Amino acid sequence: MEKSDFVIIGGGIIGLATAMKLGQKYSDRSVTLVEAEPRVSEHQSGHNSGVLHSGIYYRPGSRKAVTCRTGKAAMERFCDEHSVAWDRCGKVVVATTDEELPRLDRIAERATENGVDFERIHSDQLRELEPAAAGLAALHVPETGIVNFRNVCEKMADVICAQGGSIQLEFQVTRIQSQAGSINVTSQNGTTIEADRLINCAGLHSDRVCRMAGGEPEIRIVPFRGEYYELRSDSASLCRNLIYPVPDPSFPFLGVHFTRMIDGGVECGPNAVLALSRTGYRWSEISPGDLFDTIGFKGFRSLAAKHWRMGLGEIHRSLSKSAFVKALQKLIPRIRESDLVPGRAGVRAQAVAPDGNLVDDFLIEKTDRAVHVLNAPSPAATASLAIADAIIAELES
Repeated sequence: MEKSDFVIIGGGIIGLATAMKLGQKYSDRSVTLVEAEPRVSEHQSGHNSGVLHSGIYYRPGSRKAVTCRTGKAAMERFCDEHSVAWDRCGKVVVATTDEELPRLDRIAERATENGVDFERIHSDQLRELEPAAAGLAALHVPETGIVNFRNVCEKMADVICAQGGSIQLEFQVTRIQSQAGSINVTSQNGTTIEADRLINCAGLHSDRVCRMAGGEPEIRIVPFRGEYYELRSDSASLCRNLIYPVPDPSFPFLGVHFTRMIDGGVECGPNAVLALSRTGYRWSEISPGDLFDTIGFKGFRSLAAKHWRMGLGEIHRSLSKSAFVKALQKLIPRIRESDLVPGRAGVRAQAVAPDGNLVDDFLIEKTDRAVHVLNAPSPAATASLAIADAIIAELES
């Protein structure tokens, strides 16, 4: 049996940031991170859009709003200190109809309350920034940035090891047992780590790990796949930086947008369809157990009943390139099917409440000797260093 003061389950950016921060704060105590995959950042952290979010959308005072602002500044410092490439390129949030103008104003109000630097611009100013974009008005947010979060994760892993921490890969947790004064975490091959404290950053499996540790979370993780196209190299000039829509309050996801990537190229998307496995990046990847877990949850059935029309539309865009292009044309009318090539996909771990509502804010819960991160959607990567501080504060409370 191995021993460690802290054991973190999950090698995504939240787990890595927490392990790194713990090692910095408690240099005399041991930190062990375990990850089921052969490398860190294999799932959400390695498949996201790479945007350093400004915090413009989030409810003022919410955990998302606060940690996004402080976390973004901390992430920029981390990248500078460790020579991770990033760029403060800016983005525009575009209103394309009269109906969207009041919503744009409400986003501007939130941005002001959250301390975000932005400018409301008219259509001519929008065309100066993004000549191919169409809109009646927009918010220009110059402080939004881009980075490759997989590179960030790999650098965090290097820092953890340099601090004397341990990262154990291909460690799939199968059992968690609490006993007097410690908590034991056992892998599929029988390796057991005895720890003083447990931090659950298991992302797509966080609810299961919580139950394994004796918790009783009300929420259930429902996996949603987001699929992307990329602009062909000869069409990349259609988007200079980031072009976002005004969110539709009747739909729980943001909608398709355009994102310039730090490593080159422009991604277009994503849609949002139910993943048939918690790691289902394609329609062909099906886990009967995961699917039964989702469909058997009353919260998902309530969610599906409320949003089935939009859900069918998302499936249509997944199966039809022309439908996907039509959605993109709302922001860039000139775009054509020939401008796009298939891109990657990501799976989002979305916590859903029993009443069918999506959990909007970050959700961190504490049980005996453990802290569980049960909901960490966007902007979690941007906010990860600030979320790590919140986890440690919860651990010490």
